[in-house]
Amino acid sequence: MNAIKRLPTLFIPHGGGPCFFIDPPAAYPHMWDGLAAYLRGIDASLGVRPKAVLVISGHWENPLPTLNIATKPGLLFDYYGFPEHTYRLKYPAAGAPDLAERVRRLLGDAGFQTDVESKRGLDHGVFVPFLLIYPNADVPILQLSLQASLDPALHLALGSALAPLRDQGVLIVGSGMSYHNLADMFSGRGGAAALAFDAWLGDAVQDPATRNQLLVKWREAPGGAASHPREEHLIPLMVCRRRGPGRPRYSQLRRVDRRQTNLRLSVWLRTADESNAFLCPGAGGGCARRDCRGLKSRRGEPRRSAHGRRSRAMAHRRHRRQAAA
Repeated sequence: MNAIKRLPTLFIPHGGGPCFFIDPPAAYPHMWDGLAAYLRGIDASLGVRPKAVLVISGHWENPLPTLNIATKPGLLFDYYGFPEHTYRLKYPAAGAPDLAERVRRLLGDAGFQTDVESKRGLDHGVFVPFLLIYPNADVPILQLSLQASLDPALHLALGSALAPLRDQGVLIVGSGMSYHNLADMFSGRGGAAALAFDAWLGDAVQDPATRNQLLVKWREAPGGAASHPREEHLIPLMVCRRRGPGRPRYSQLRRVDRRQTNLRLSVWLRTADESNAFLCPGAGGGCARRDCRGLKSRRGEPRRSAHGRRSRAMAHRRHRRQAAA
């Protein structure tokens, strides 16, 4: 009898609204390409097809951790102002009510009260990325809500209680972002905070001896509070963080390169001047060069690239000069 392969846990970015199904800005035709490639590569990278997916999205909170037990969950189009066709997307994945019973038992044994419901559809933090991960909708999906307190320690404990599912063919996925401050993003601020928190988070998840203590205090981290004025897009990471020794397979937040392990938000920050240039977010943000980690000044701060006005080739000649200096 073949043993079931232990599955990793994933914390994935789900983009902005239905971003993969609308035309990108004309000036930035590859804006979402890096993120889309990462999501499409997950299935092959796992090496095994899970029996079911348990997903925790930043777009569902309830007083008690709540499971969607629908056998055929619909979709909840919880985004606004997008083209009409994005409200006709379909993702007919089966639900997983049997898995919901196992989840409730595990959480109950750990002292958690839970709830169920069957009317709410899968929100865009689920169906948008999974349209790329499993486009044939052939893996059952069970969605678990966040608990409304958004307490990081509570959600870390939730994740620990769910860990045995990894040995039962269940893929546990947190769907959120490492940066989610839309006000700063659209006003042209936030680049320094995003990069600082991204770097801290990538380091914080590596060591199992200190991981939980650091994640509980995420707001004290460089750029933490500025990156998440409200933490609902970060807390899914707490549920899906890996327990025990060893390096998390999907924990590098800084680049999409050899193993396509980027988890950071593809943040494009519009500058305040009239040049309409953008901060290059590196390969994870869809830059044409897979090894690009963004342009930086001599002091290491992010600097505005010329992607908004010049070709990517010109911008990256400048990037290579900086790297060689």
